[in-house]
Amino acid sequence: MDESESKTFDFSGGWLCLDYCNTADGDVNGDWKENLREYDGLITWSRQAGIVQDDEAAQLLQGAAKHPGNAEKAIEKAHALRRTLFDIFSAMANGLPSALYLPAYNVFLNEAASHLQIAPTADEFGWDWTANSLEKPLWIITWSAAELLLSEKHHLVRECGSETCSWLFLDTSRNHSRRWCDMKGCGNRAKARRHYARIKAAE
Repeated sequence: MDESESKTFDFSGGWLCLDYCNTADGDVNGDWKENLREYDGLITWSRQAGIVQDDEAAQLLQGAAKHPGNAEKAIEKAHALRRTLFDIFSAMANGLPSALYLPAYNVFLNEAASHLQIAPTADEFGWDWTANSLEKPLWIITWSAAELLLSEKHHLVRECGSETCSWLFLDTSRNHSRRWCDMKGCGNRAKARRHYARIKAAE
């Protein structure tokens, strides 16, 4: 069993695609801890994110069990998508050219868009996806990134200020001065380091 099956993921990014980028724990040295090693982990995250319901998750996992080769390709594509999204939004957060990564992203977007259609809803009409493919969660994540890139909120994308974390988040604080992905985690550790440094300096 993949350990991520029982993992409770963090959703402090403020936007679906940013939360997805944060499924790997990275630092400024480029070292990564992978939290989505197997396809089961992707489905666990998708269920917690609310983009896959329980019955659909069961169908996807059954499909993955029947076609392990397809599941392996899907998780490889999941990792590639996440890296592309991270490159875009990390560059954006740090004032670097993010358009360099758009060609790679548009490959994912074109594929996702080819599975999108207008369908009737309980009220009127809405977007829907055409197939229950193993890659369906990736289409939804890809579309989430497009929505963020085209919104005014893309200017609020930030990268955690910790030296040991590169998580991304949307800074919706009143003064847009949020520095940490999570004050309870990275923020408190930074405060503790500063406190320790002051004590050592006083000594």
